[in-house]
Amino acid sequence: MFGPKAVKIAGKEGTRSRVPGVTITQFVERLPAGKSTPDFARKPMTTTVQEGKKAFFKAMVSGEPPPTVTWARNKGEMDDQEKYSTRYDERAREHVLEIVNVKPEQADNYRCFATNEYGQAVCAVTLNVVEGMKIDPKLLELLLSAPKKDYERICLEFGVTDFRWLLKKLKQIKKEREDEQSKVVENLDNIKQIEVKPSGRAEFSFNMKLRDPNSEVNLYKDGTLIPYDDDKNSKHSLQKTGINYLFSIKDPQREDAGFYQVDVEETNVLTTDFQAKIKDSKVTENEDAIFQCVLSTPLNKITWSKEDVSLEHGGKYEITISEDKLTHTLRIKDCQMADKGAYYAIAGITSTKQTKAENDGADKDAQEKVEDGKEGRVGGEGGDGNSEGICDGTGKGNDGDENDEDAQFVRGLSDVNAKVGERAELSCKLNSETSEGCWYKNGKLLTEEDSVKIIKDGACHILMIECCKKDDTAVYRFEAEGRKSEATLNIHDPPRLDPDALGEFTNPVIVRVGDNAEWKLPFSGGAPMNIQWYKNDDKLLPAVNVKIDTSDTESQLRLTKCQRKDTGEVKIKIKNEFGVIEAVSRLIVLDKPTPPQGPVEITESAVTSVEFKWKPPKDSGGCPVTNYIIERQQVGRNKWTNLGEIPCTPTYKDTDVDPGRRYCYRIRAKNAEGISDYLQTGDIPAGYPGPPTAPKVASAFKDCINLSWCPPCDTGGTKIMGYNLEKNKTGTNYWSLVNQNGPITVKDVFEGAEYQFRVSAINLSGAGEPSIPCEAVIARNPKKPPGKVIDLKTTSSSYTTFSLAWTKPKEVKGVEDEAQGYYVEIRPIESLEWTCCNATPINLTSYTVLGLKAMASYWVRVIATNYGGNGEPQGFDNYIIAMPPPGKKFSSSLSTLQDFFFHFSDRGSQLLIPTSERSDSGIYTITVKNIVGQESFSVEIRVTDDPKPPGPVELDENIPGTVTLCWAPSPDEKRDDRLHYMVSKRDSFKSTWRTAADNLFNNKFTVVNIMPGREYYFRVFAKNDMGLSPPSESPVFALKKEKGLCSPPSFIIPLKRRTAPEGYECYMSCAVKGDPTPRVTWYHNNISLNTNTNYHITNVCGVCSLLILRVGPKDNGEYKVIIENKLGNAESSMTLNVRATSQRR
Repeated sequence: MFGPKAVKIAGKEGTRSRVPGVTITQFVERLPAGKSTPDFARKPMTTTVQEGKKAFFKAMVSGEPPPTVTWARNKGEMDDQEKYSTRYDERAREHVLEIVNVKPEQADNYRCFATNEYGQAVCAVTLNVVEGMKIDPKLLELLLSAPKKDYERICLEFGVTDFRWLLKKLKQIKKEREDEQSKVVENLDNIKQIEVKPSGRAEFSFNMKLRDPNSEVNLYKDGTLIPYDDDKNSKHSLQKTGINYLFSIKDPQREDAGFYQVDVEETNVLTTDFQAKIKDSKVTENEDAIFQCVLSTPLNKITWSKEDVSLEHGGKYEITISEDKLTHTLRIKDCQMADKGAYYAIAGITSTKQTKAENDGADKDAQEKVEDGKEGRVGGEGGDGNSEGICDGTGKGNDGDENDEDAQFVRGLSDVNAKVGERAELSCKLNSETSEGCWYKNGKLLTEEDSVKIIKDGACHILMIECCKKDDTAVYRFEAEGRKSEATLNIHDPPRLDPDALGEFTNPVIVRVGDNAEWKLPFSGGAPMNIQWYKNDDKLLPAVNVKIDTSDTESQLRLTKCQRKDTGEVKIKIKNEFGVIEAVSRLIVLDKPTPPQGPVEITESAVTSVEFKWKPPKDSGGCPVTNYIIERQQVGRNKWTNLGEIPCTPTYKDTDVDPGRRYCYRIRAKNAEGISDYLQTGDIPAGYPGPPTAPKVASAFKDCINLSWCPPCDTGGTKIMGYNLEKNKTGTNYWSLVNQNGPITVKDVFEGAEYQFRVSAINLSGAGEPSIPCEAVIARNPKKPPGKVIDLKTTSSSYTTFSLAWTKPKEVKGVEDEAQGYYVEIRPIESLEWTCCNATPINLTSYTVLGLKAMASYWVRVIATNYGGNGEPQGFDNYIIAMPPPGKKFSSSLSTLQDFFFHFSDRGSQLLIPTSERSDSGIYTITVKNIVGQESFSVEIRVTDDPKPPGPVELDENIPGTVTLCWAPSPDEKRDDRLHYMVSKRDSFKSTWRTAADNLFNNKFTVVNIMPGREYYFRVFAKNDMGLSPPSESPVFALKKEKGLCSPPSFIIPLKRRTAPEGYECYMSCAVKGDPTPRVTWYHNNISLNTNTNYHITNVCGVCSLLILRVGPKDNGEYKVIIENKLGNAESSMTLNVRATSQRR
């Protein structure tokens, strides 16, 4: 027996991670099935944070079983939980190390370990800490104007090695700067940095569009305002061409180098600076001295000078430029003592000063320095500082910013504008905090006794005036150790108003009609003053009823005989050269109100009372309406009866009326100033019913129109006895009574005519007001567009005409209906546009195109049309040339004319068909030709016979309350394209036959309004141009009365997808059932159409239909029907596509 034995397996390294930079160590030789070593799905990222901020490292790990995550650092422990905290974010599945309040000593390399029983994964990450520092404002200004590629270079020149922490602050400042600039500048672009031109001028330019063309544009150098004008010969000039601004400096010198800014008003829009730094050079006599300048931007040329003299290439001086135009070199050959001095490199607007010292050998130390490196050739980069390196020839170089004993201005004085009574400050900054100075006003020394405050804050010197007065305007100067800076303080005295007087002025002035109104307002400020009064933003000028008196300290306005229309805003605007101020008051002129507004709306008309309402007066007269005075007159009498006063609610109910009589009312408004004129109502009937809803067209045919409407909401207090239906033919003003008691079907119509209908309800008192007329409807049968014409061909042609003939398109049941006319279109072969030859459709199946150009080529097509729309065009496979073919005297669409007889004479010609047959139907064309030209005429001949009756009739009940008739076609249907069918019906309650449908070109028809308990008989006739066939009779149809069972709504026939041509009508329908009868709502793109008058919606016996009279692009989309009753709801939807049609002239 042996006890358990412990086995140690060394970790196996080299297992590869999916993530670069991750090392995995495997603890076992072979991994069990379903297990895995840890790995990093996402490793932590190196982070740079500012001192005092939080730092986060986030990692995502994987492995089975799930690994444990730990953290460590190279230098130090991480046991302090107040400094280091770890957590697992379950939502993001991340392990997080959070370092709170980062210190510089926490900058280190950190490691993340993921460990389970099968292995360990480790990765390293670095934390960089940026110590808190004060940001140089000049650095930010330069970064704002520099491209991103130059950020690193500029930051290095300011000693900032990691500038990423600056980007967020820079972005915020840039956004604020852009917001400020947008207030004064609409657009700023095409910026060109400062460059010394071959002419010797330093120039920079940009395009800038100002919001206010009168805005002031200022130029500053190192914070000091630089005066300029538009004279090119001036030291500083501005040339403006359109929106382009070109600033130039004539003969730039070393003192012109610096930090330049362009401001619009007080907003900075452009900042630029350049500095090339070159180290001093020491050489011995007869040696060459070399100065080298490296630029940040390529320049074709820079200017080298000594003192005030420019140096040119050749002889003593050799000037070279590198291929990239960034490195510029000056070589001084065979140096002598006379060459000793300061040399300048001017690039852009910035100059760099360099001193060359020579030694004749007496100074051994200096000489040794040169011997170690005879050419003191040291290059520098273009930068943004203004420091100058100076060497005095002793070998001890100094920095002019730090060790110069003379005081220097870091920031000079700037001109200041201030208002009377406000505080003003002038400030400057020296390069030394120990320097002292004095302030002067117009050359006179200032002390604290001169009502000013002199402050020294380190290197900053401030002159403060707490309460400015007019005599504080002066030139102020600050002097320190021989240096001085000047600026002008301008004291502005804009108009001012006394607060008490302003408060009194703003109170509204209330007067009665015919009285006078007066305003008075004192003011103060610098002269001269411009005073202007306004009423409702219109300038007031002295007139008969306008009096204006103005002095140096006060202005007065007086309006005489004020009228109600004078009510409104009264404003005074006071302006001088320093500003403008406004004060607003209001004038209210009281008067009696205007009459109440109509129209008067009748809200109730009962047997014993009427109620109506109106709108309040448009103008209440400046004070509220307190009462309305009502008078009444019975129609037919002259006496008006005062019914008294009612409160200000614009509604009245008269309970003392007689049934069947009509009344007229007068309404007056009353306020504190008087009583208005009256509003008179129309005749208001007592006990008459209100108007029903506008009639809806259920269906329209050529000989009848079916209507429906809803009863009125107001029955007049008694039962509705019936309705009067009236019609109006479009184009006339006459409404004729169709029939009392209101039939639903109107038969007294003419095919093709357009009608409107209105209906009025009848009760015991009589007929009420008629409804709103329905939309105009044309008496015609519904149709679909026809198909393409058949057998299109040319029958003759000449140099100016050609004749066409074709066969009528076939009808396809339910898809294409009969053509009622044709359009002929032509298109020259070189054109893309079709031209319609006939403005109105032609009925014949032949046409002659006139006015052609001889020997020109044309494309030709024919389009069949009916009132359902245009069909598809039918054209030729090839173009037609306008030229005469070998002609015939007589031609026909038939293959031969051998059995016909012809007779020709000088005055005419005759064609005789002895015994006509159906095959003789076709187009016959006669052509008359002479040496001048030819002319053709075509005629269509149709040979037909009395139609034979259709086949047996079958009945089918698909929808409750309807019956569908189907019959076999007549034998003549294929031989006669004009044959159609007519259906008539009779029920057991009537002995007469009535036409149920006509002009049917299919073999199916649905009859609606089938009443239970009645027997119905149907006949189907075939019909053509010769007349009617004998009828085919159907079996007897009867619908038994059954007790209704409640059922939820459902669709028997759902909606179907449709495509309709633009400009024509579109009809869509579905069949529904349900008990109780479901409520039907139509939607277009989820917007209800039930109240939209642009759509005609009907619901007859469960057949729900929607008609769009003229389809347009806006009608594209999804159409949906929702049906609902108390037991549930159902819906059906379809998509309508609107097909664009070709345009015709």
